[in-house]
Amino acid sequence: MSEDADKEDRTEDPTQRKLDQAAEKGDVPRSQEIGTFFVLCGFTLSLVVAAGWSARDAALSLRGFLMNAHQVPSDGAAFTHVATQGILTGFAALGLPFAFILCAGLVGALIQHKPLWTLDPLMPKFSRLSPMAGAKRMFGKEALVNFAKGLAKVGLVGAVVWTTLWNEHDRLEAFAQMSVSALLPATLVLAVKLMAGALALFAVIAIGDFGYQRFTWYQRQRMTKQEMKDEYKNSEGNPEVKAKLRQLRTQRVRKRMMASVPKATVIITNPTHYAVALQYEPGMAAPLCLAKGVDAVALKIREVAGEHNVPIVENVPLARALHASVDIDEEIPVEHYQAVAEVIGYVLRLKGRRA
Repeated sequence: MSEDADKEDRTEDPTQRKLDQAAEKGDVPRSQEIGTFFVLCGFTLSLVVAAGWSARDAALSLRGFLMNAHQVPSDGAAFTHVATQGILTGFAALGLPFAFILCAGLVGALIQHKPLWTLDPLMPKFSRLSPMAGAKRMFGKEALVNFAKGLAKVGLVGAVVWTTLWNEHDRLEAFAQMSVSALLPATLVLAVKLMAGALALFAVIAIGDFGYQRFTWYQRQRMTKQEMKDEYKNSEGNPEVKAKLRQLRTQRVRKRMMASVPKATVIITNPTHYAVALQYEPGMAAPLCLAKGVDAVALKIREVAGEHNVPIVENVPLARALHASVDIDEEIPVEHYQAVAEVIGYVLRLKGRRA
């Protein structure tokens, strides 16, 4: 019940980090039927390419021994020599077919996933010693699927073999009358036909099984909402800590901004919401924004400006436009030059009268 409940809780798609961690542990989608298909391809290729050559080479190597077997000494040294020659002949005849099969098996493994170097699957796990876990592996859903898949393969392969042999039953009757030299090529042709039918069948089985294995693997990697939160904390940082850091950065920026307000030439405001502090001195290319804010920050800017006798000018559209278009320590945009120049000119003329 607990495992069923755990599966029901896993409602979230796995993140890329979760998939990468599974791959690092050797947990990747893998289909045995893909490997079987490629091994059969290698075996069939060896029949087509190397069977005739291997048979002829073995026949030539053994012909001399079979014709002169009665002359071979019966002592231990001669027996060792004969056995060695027989083993070497066998390796020479079977080496190329085995090379085809080995390479095909490697291709079948690599085509499913890139090479992995991990010892995690080899590490002992005490959970595997549990009788309940063993019973589940033997009688669980996966075991039933594999059993049904095995029965289906046996039935389908048997049907393919029977159909192929039935279509060739006329030739099979002639096999009994063939010489050995003619029997081997005819048998090779029949074997290739059988393997071609089996390969066509296993191609369909392998594709279907790979899709099923990948689906079950992906379902196994699904995550609970708590796992998603924990992973986000580990990868992106604790949201509470990030919020605190963001608050501290905002406070530092605001403190530096308020320290710049006394140097401003003018404060342009919307009386209740916006405030933008601008600085302009002869030689500057354009007025510079020293501070800006809304609501409480705007009120604080006006308060600091009042304490240091910085002129405050009310201009609702200009205050809104500047607040939206310029950042702190940046020059104002070109489209606001004229409006700002009028304000600064007014402030300078006002200072001139006072002087």
